[in-house]
Amino acid sequence: MLARGGVGPDAARPLVARHRPRYGCAMTRPSSTSDHVRAILALGLPLIGSHLAQMSLHVTDTVMLGWYGVTELASVVLGASIFFITFILGAGFAQAVMPMVAEALGRGDEAQVRRDTRMGLWLSIGFGAATYPVFWWSGALLLALRQDPEVAALAQDYLRVAGLGMIPALLVMVLKSTFSALGRTQIVLWATLAAVAVNAVLNWALIFGKWGAPELGVTGAALASVAAQTMSLLALALYAAVQPALCRFHLFQRFWRPDWPALARVFALGWPIGLTGLAEGSIFQAAALMMGWLGTVPLAAHGIALEITALAFMVHVGISNAATIRTGHADGAGDPRGLRDGARVAIGLSLAVCFVIVTLFLTVPQQIIALFLDLSQPESAEIIAFGTILLALAALFQVADAMQVMALGLLRGLRDTRVPMALATISYWLVGIPTSYLLAFPLGLGGPGLWLGLVIGLTLAGALLMIRFWLRAPRPPVHSGPNILGG
Repeated sequence: MLARGGVGPDAARPLVARHRPRYGCAMTRPSSTSDHVRAILALGLPLIGSHLAQMSLHVTDTVMLGWYGVTELASVVLGASIFFITFILGAGFAQAVMPMVAEALGRGDEAQVRRDTRMGLWLSIGFGAATYPVFWWSGALLLALRQDPEVAALAQDYLRVAGLGMIPALLVMVLKSTFSALGRTQIVLWATLAAVAVNAVLNWALIFGKWGAPELGVTGAALASVAAQTMSLLALALYAAVQPALCRFHLFQRFWRPDWPALARVFALGWPIGLTGLAEGSIFQAAALMMGWLGTVPLAAHGIALEITALAFMVHVGISNAATIRTGHADGAGDPRGLRDGARVAIGLSLAVCFVIVTLFLTVPQQIIALFLDLSQPESAEIIAFGTILLALAALFQVADAMQVMALGLLRGLRDTRVPMALATISYWLVGIPTSYLLAFPLGLGGPGLWLGLVIGLTLAGALLMIRFWLRAPRPPVHSGPNILGG
């Protein structure tokens, strides 16, 4: 079976022994706090950089369209929200690949790496094709949700083009998950940075009509994003095909050939991840829609504040991804002590980041928001004032937001996704969204009330998910040696 899987003439050698030297920190077992910190940062820093760069694609759109016009900015806030809520749902299959590949490496089954990756790609293509009609008819959807007709029409223009990038964006996510589980996070970072550069240059040309290009406004921003996503996909696919440590896995070998058991496993693990992301993302999407009822200026301020908090959140996502990989390796290798100690270190790193972010949100909010605006426009002062209030509220939920994403990452490393999905759904849909509406409209708090609802939903999710992880994490034998971190 191994030879047929294409692993080569050294298949008779122990697989774990062949893997560990090749993947460095991703496959070792740290024995001290500093070892855990180094291992998590070695994986996490490039992933953080990649997530920040990926987010920068859309921050670039927001900044440049903020310079272009407030109505255009508001339309892309809505359009990007719909794109990302759909993307988050489909990305569950890509995110399922990461712990599955990590666990397969932990037990030394490299043929399964190819199978899981291939079926993740299959599911992503199917999802992207099935959801494009949502983007094509998004204008009617937004009008039904009581959005301004001009904003809804521009958002539909944006989504009809941007929706073409759903399939390449999801395929990039699958490859990133596989590369990350294999410890190849540097290429993920560099490919994403290149995409940011391409997106920025094309945005400047196509939004504003520079260098002889047509002035396309929101459509130009969408075209730039699709081009950047496609470029990232081609770069990562080429790397997988030619890089010696990766081409041995033959990730695209007989791509047309189904592997039904692997597809079923990726689907079973991935759909709860997608719905969990949808539950979390929907609370922000619902806030965006309800903010649209308050007017264009509050919606624009919400979009900017959300971009800023999302950039901060990407740091936690990178640490969480590293924790998923480390947890999957430790679980596959039967190392409960390393699993629990690594979790404590990852949580501690995320809390340290929270301290820095809260400090920035409370001390320099106006300066941060001003980066997204043309200050000569008359609405800018009002947007900055409203956005400053929202960033102060965002500071309240930083710890809760960090803890919920850390717990989700750790639980995914244990391949535990269904109960976390239920806990997230309760926290966001049954508590967060209704509370946001109640505070904003019946109680008259407006935009700040919407964000207070976010604080309550995220706090509940963070508490429930952390309790779930520590109840589920395997415990080491009583006499397995000293606990480096206590507890």
